[in-house]
Amino acid sequence: MIEVNELTKRYGRTKAVGGLTFTVRPGRVTGFLGPNGAGKSTTLRMILGLNSPTSGTVVVNGQPFRGLPRGLRHAGALLDAHDVHGGRTARAHLSALAHSNGLPRRRVDEVLEEVGLADAARRRIGGFSLGMKQRLGIAVALLGDPPVLLFDEPLNGLDPDGVLWVRGLFRRLAAEGRTVLVSSHLMREMEHTAEQLIVIGRGELIAAESLEEFAARGARPSVTVRTPDVAGLTSALAAEGASVHREDDGSCTVTGPGAKRIGELALHHRVLLYELTPRSASLEEAFMELTAGSVEYGSGEAR
Repeated sequence: MIEVNELTKRYGRTKAVGGLTFTVRPGRVTGFLGPNGAGKSTTLRMILGLNSPTSGTVVVNGQPFRGLPRGLRHAGALLDAHDVHGGRTARAHLSALAHSNGLPRRRVDEVLEEVGLADAARRRIGGFSLGMKQRLGIAVALLGDPPVLLFDEPLNGLDPDGVLWVRGLFRRLAAEGRTVLVSSHLMREMEHTAEQLIVIGRGELIAAESLEEFAARGARPSVTVRTPDVAGLTSALAAEGASVHREDDGSCTVTGPGAKRIGELALHHRVLLYELTPRSASLEEAFMELTAGSVEYGSGEAR
């Protein structure tokens, strides 16, 4: 478990993180979301003791991570896939970390196999693609078989098969009872991966809740309707206070009544329908709406 309490980090007059309080619990994948410059990476570094907070506390399974001996046994992390010595081989890199953390050498081969790099174990990391470096970073995180795992943008550079593999890996780790925190800007991927969300903006907490609860706080659910009689549809739905928006592809997006009610009203008013498809609010829409005031640089402006 990761417990963050009133965590604050300032650089001079600049506030990177301000009074964050949240808990990341085991047994589920928690997505850590926020616009660029929201303070996600700074928060992750404070969790791992790499940056010291200006005030507030953060503990990993009840203790500050910086004070834990042999840290890879307690928490594993992928923060920057490029932060490796390019002249080392993958095996040498992992072997050095295993030795410094008192881990058996067999773990090196086990994690190389698990992340799909067994055949590249003796290759120098400098020749690795970004996707291979991401896999190596995940291997480092898994090396100590820790109960807590943190990943910062782990999908960068991965091909579709790699994305599916990572998605399954995170779910398996959570199912084993581990605490899994994944920072990502890929909203659609988080919809397939995370169960819980922590959303921050300008270093402050916006939401800490389930994915479904967060998505429901955003744009209202809508219904896609196709009809040759848009005017008739609009008239039929007027009494329901519905909004009918004509899309570029000829369909209509209706907000207000549900699909069942739209179908009933269309039948009553003899409006022919070709399509009637409910559409739930997406995570991406909710994220854009709820973090609109927290972006560092918005379109049309630069500050």
